[in-house]
Amino acid sequence: MKTKDTAEELMLLRLKNQTGTELEILNFGAAIFSLKINGANVIVGPSRPEDYLSEAYHQQGKYFGATVGRYAGRISKGQFTLDGKTYKLHEKNGVHLHGGNFGFSYKFWKLIEQGEEHNPYVVLEYFSPDGEEGYPGNLTVRVKYTLTEENEVSIAYSATTDKGTVVNITNHAYFNLNGRGDVNGHRLQIPADAFLEPDAQLVPTGKMTGVTGTEFDFREVALIGEVPLDTVYQLNENAEKIFLKGDKSGIKLEVETNQPAVVVYVPEDLPTDWEYSTEVGSERAAVCLETQKFPDAPHHSHFPSVRLSPGETYENKTKWKFTTGS
Repeated sequence: MKTKDTAEELMLLRLKNQTGTELEILNFGAAIFSLKINGANVIVGPSRPEDYLSEAYHQQGKYFGATVGRYAGRISKGQFTLDGKTYKLHEKNGVHLHGGNFGFSYKFWKLIEQGEEHNPYVVLEYFSPDGEEGYPGNLTVRVKYTLTEENEVSIAYSATTDKGTVVNITNHAYFNLNGRGDVNGHRLQIPADAFLEPDAQLVPTGKMTGVTGTEFDFREVALIGEVPLDTVYQLNENAEKIFLKGDKSGIKLEVETNQPAVVVYVPEDLPTDWEYSTEVGSERAAVCLETQKFPDAPHHSHFPSVRLSPGETYENKTKWKFTTGS
C-alpha cells in the first residue's frame, strides 16, 4: 500500500515456522507487529499496519514493537559532548527521548534479505545520515529477526559509523502473554540486584539503588501486581534469563541478552484512538522488556560506554524463547 505523505511502501513481512508460530514485522520502524503463539497474539499494538503511519501514533509516542534509536531511553540536558564537541538534540523540557522527534521508530527501513524455509528470517537496514536528530556520523544500522523452529525470536542489531557517535538501540515490544486483560497477574523475574536511581524526569542520577526491601525486587519470581514499573535494571554479571509468564495462558517467555540493562515498563494506560490487535484494556495492558545499555550514559562516565567509533561494530543480541504448559 502507498501512503499519502511518502512514496515509500508499507510492507508487512510474515515469518512462520513449522510449529505454526507466526511473526509479523513492519518495514516502518522495523517494528514487530504481531507474534502468534498457539494462535494467541502476545504482542500488544494497533490492529492495522497503517495506524503506524498516523499523526496520532507519532504524537502519542508509544513505539509499539518498534526499533528505537539512535539512542534508546533518555539523554539529559538536550545534548551531549563527544571528543570536545557538543551536539544539540531534540528535547522536551530538557530531555531527549528515544532518538528524537523522528528517530528510527518513524523511518522506513529497507528490506535486505528474507528467508522463508527452516528458521525463517528477515534483514532490514536503515541509513541515518550525519546530523540526523543532532547525532554525528553517517550510521548504517541493520536488524535481523529470526523465528526458529524452537519458538525462539532472535533480534540482532548491528551498526557501523564513519565518525565517533553514541548508539543505544532496542526493541519496544509490548507483551501480554494472555492476549487479553492486564498484566498484573503475570509473573516476572529479573536477575538484577540494583536499578538506576531516577530523577523526577526519569533520567538516571548516576546512582544505583539496591532492590532489597523495595517493591522493585523481582530476583525471585513474583506477581507484577500494581508495581509502578518504568525502571532501568542493571542486570547482574553472568545473569540468568529474564522470565515472564502469563497467568491465564500458561505461555512462558525467557529473555537472554548481551546487554547490561533492561528497562521494564508497564504503561498505566494506553491510547484509545484505535482498535488493538489483542483483547486488552487500556490500563496496565502490557509490559515492555527493553534490553539495552544505560540511558543518559553520555553524561555518566562510570556507565558502560555507548560510544561507537569508525572501524567498530555495535551489536545488541537478544533472544526471546517461548514455551507453553505448566
